[in-house]
Amino acid sequence: MFDSGFGGLTVARAVIDLLPDEELVYLGDTGRYPYGPRPLEEVSRFAHEITAELVERRGVKLVVVACNTAAAAALGSLQERFDVPVVGVIEPGVRALVTATTTGRVGVIGTVGTINSGAYQAAVAAASPSAELVALACPGFVEFVERGEFGSEQVHVLAERLLAPAREAKVDTLLLGCTHYPYLARTLSDVMGRDVVLVSSADETAFEVRRLLIDRGMRRTPSGSGGGPTPTFITTGDVNWFEELGRRLLGPELDRAEQLHWS
Repeated sequence: MFDSGFGGLTVARAVIDLLPDEELVYLGDTGRYPYGPRPLEEVSRFAHEITAELVERRGVKLVVVACNTAAAAALGSLQERFDVPVVGVIEPGVRALVTATTTGRVGVIGTVGTINSGAYQAAVAAASPSAELVALACPGFVEFVERGEFGSEQVHVLAERLLAPAREAKVDTLLLGCTHYPYLARTLSDVMGRDVVLVSSADETAFEVRRLLIDRGMRRTPSGSGGGPTPTFITTGDVNWFEELGRRLLGPELDRAEQLHWS
């Protein structure tokens, strides 16, 4: 599993809880975050580089692109290039979105790269052609999460400004189209109102991983010795920062991280 930084830990948490017998390898590319403002071609190159590291060096059997921007930029080409299943977070989140709405007026928020790619617009149109979608880029949210600022006055003011079109459109369901955004859920809910359902793709992605593992006969058999395997965490940036903030976001499973330097 990989992400530009810490956001994918929401997906990691869901996978650890749902599939405790699987061995998780998580790579946070904090040395090059955020991905959102970068050209999609560059993000695609990063995604291929990381997936090659996970598949060819680490020997993983399935890859989760736990980053909406990277999934929008490279999911199809990753699935074509690598022999292991590659799962994104966009389609599982959209399925949950169209299931949750009652009015058909829905919203999605994401990074500039994700929204500009049109990936969510296409996925929502395919899943529910009658849905009225408001897609909003929210530059700045990722940086607040990466600094550990989840409920500051500054992020609240930013959210009020960026989410105004979704409030005006009276959406009843809002998809958090970036894996960082669940950490801002309280602020986002305060701004949107308690009647608006916030949808995170983390749990849906974990269910998709479980389904694929079962369908392909790849699910790991419990050892019976008690306790699952220890997850591996890798960062391309500062290890101490990754361990400190990552432990706050994920929990005690993130005991230590190793550093990866790109050659």
